Amino acid sequence: MKSQQLSATLKVLGWIGFYLLLTAPPISFASAGNDHSAFVIRHARVFDGHAVLAQADLWVDAGKIKAIGKDLKVPSDVRVIDATGDTLLPGLIDAHTHAFGDALKEAEIFGVTTELDMFTAVSYMQQIKKDQAEGKDLDLADLRSAGTLATAPGGHGTEYGIPIPTLSTPAEAPAWVDARIAEGSDYIKIVIDDATAYGSHRPTLDNATLKAVIDAAHKRGKLAVVHIGRQVDARMVIEDGADGLAHLFADVAPDRDFAHLVAAHHAFVVPTLDVLESLSNIASGELLTTDPRIAPYLTADNVANLKRSFPPMSTHPSEKYAEQTVAQLKAAHVPILAGTDAPNPGTSHGASLHRELELLVRSGLTPPEALASATSVPAAAFQLDDRGILAPGKRADLLLVKGNPTEDIKATRDIVSVWKLGVEDDRARSRRI
Repeated sequence: MKSQQLSATLKVLGWIGFYLLLTAPPISFASAGNDHSAFVIRHARVFDGHAVLAQADLWVDAGKIKAIGKDLKVPSDVRVIDATGDTLLPGLIDAHTHAFGDALKEAEIFGVTTELDMFTAVSYMQQIKKDQAEGKDLDLADLRSAGTLATAPGGHGTEYGIPIPTLSTPAEAPAWVDARIAEGSDYIKIVIDDATAYGSHRPTLDNATLKAVIDAAHKRGKLAVVHIGRQVDARMVIEDGADGLAHLFADVAPDRDFAHLVAAHHAFVVPTLDVLESLSNIASGELLTTDPRIAPYLTADNVANLKRSFPPMSTHPSEKYAEQTVAQLKAAHVPILAGTDAPNPGTSHGASLHRELELLVRSGLTPPEALASATSVPAAAFQLDDRGILAPGKRADLLLVKGNPTEDIKATRDIVSVWKLGVEDDRARSRRI
């Protein structure tokens, strides 16, 4: 009975907004403008996605980085931005979100210029991708999406009241994957989670069907990313060839060889520490609502959700297990990607990535390693060769912040400017207070 009550509570508290927005008609966003005029940012401290440059200039032209270096020689009519004392970063990449409604706009306000969506309405995904291809939506984070997720009948993902094409047997996998690719999915998201980690129960895919979906994705050149709930599930999906974990587990402490298993299979991990803390009955994002660098740009709905957590459960997931696992993964040189799982309770788009970076540092990453987890590392893992680093020819997706986040990770919150394809976001219009 308690498990049934918990399941119902989770649906109401954590997901009702998700359902309402996910099933809403697709929203078409206008561009913020198409000002691709050239400019040069001078005298900035630069984190280029891999290394820190004490001082450098970066020249942008036609939406791309033209040059980076000290004392760049540029034409006299190129606009100059003095960034003395500030730090320039690649636009941030959130490697686990669920995008709908105003999510992509909210993300860009906080310096997240790319979201890797792990499940949304197909109509929304297709509309946004159409707009992006036409050069629109420059005031929204760029979207890459799994579209519909792979799950069992009655499994996670089916509870939102929208039609989900589910799988029951391995034989269905090739056609299922083909259908997702035809819809426009950039990668394949799979669910292996029977909810026992949270004191509940729901159906999930069996091992044979899981492997068939992974194999079908790989045969078609697509990554297979898997949502798991328990460590035993994580081990199984890695052994079956998953390219990455969409979450870490919080049910038990990591086995001593867990990270070595992941490393041996050349997989990556998106820990989503923020939402795992929320599952531990901690309102992970609550402190963001009082941070003067973040709070003025939060909507009332953002604030309310950041103050939430998942309700107490009959079993007790612990974010400390996930933090121990992150430290182990770092030692084994497993690629760690920053992702929030927004808009789950305790999170919001854009703002929560800054909290995730803080939690990654708390788990043992250095500030530069955490910054890489939100720039160059996800770009490499998801084969986004045009972004994630600052180098000539790359997209001019940029984040300029005050202070030095390579020493104090919270400095990413003190945003000066955000650019997508060289077009500056008008953050002042999004300021609420």
